[in-house]
Amino acid sequence: MAQLTCQDLCVGYDGKAVLQGLNFSVNAGDYLCIIGENGSGKSTLMKTILGLQPPVSGRILMGDGLRKNEIGYLPQQTAIQKDFPASVREIVLSGCLGRCGSRPFYNKRERQLAAEAMDKMQIMPLARRCYRELSGGQQQRVLLARALCATEKMILLDEPVSGLDPKVTVQMYAAIEALNRRDGITTIMISHDVAAAVRYASHILHIGKAVFFGTKEEYLHSPQGKLFAAQKGGEEQ
Repeated sequence: MAQLTCQDLCVGYDGKAVLQGLNFSVNAGDYLCIIGENGSGKSTLMKTILGLQPPVSGRILMGDGLRKNEIGYLPQQTAIQKDFPASVREIVLSGCLGRCGSRPFYNKRERQLAAEAMDKMQIMPLARRCYRELSGGQQQRVLLARALCATEKMILLDEPVSGLDPKVTVQMYAAIEALNRRDGITTIMISHDVAAAVRYASHILHIGKAVFFGTKEEYLHSPQGKLFAAQKGGEEQ
């Protein structure tokens, strides 16, 4: 059963469409990469899925027991957010806020979840460090740990390796892949890196003048995928 289904979905702002005619579904354990040109509507689509803004038209259906408050989210960071003066532990724990309800404190289980998330992201030694003193790669691991505190089912990642150096980028991709394959967390990731999408994803949603949705293998045989392969071949010559 699909965890997420978009039916004739149109997304945009103030009733003005940015992207329309989307029909796709995501099953438990899938790794979907959303790719496309800047301004094509990738981040708008993700915010609409999260319920941060309403769709212009169409429907987003949740299935397999998934609820919107059970989706972890790693957004793109602003300069102000990168300078946030809180400890790593505090940042990660804040991912449990949706579990607290009306409680003004974190319980034992939520503190355990935060510890487990930090352990998975290999940032436990940084627990008492100030977030704004960390490197870009360390900050992204902290935010991914925070997203994990909100979910055991699905994470949405908006350009999670943006601004990272090549070595740290590879490490971040490996951490995300482990969450998907080892822990079975459904992953939806926006990426400008088509090569990484082809390498890691099980499914690809390519948005632009034409929309493609299908498996990675199907993408490589599509017009968009063949264009990518031709460009990649030219770069290697």
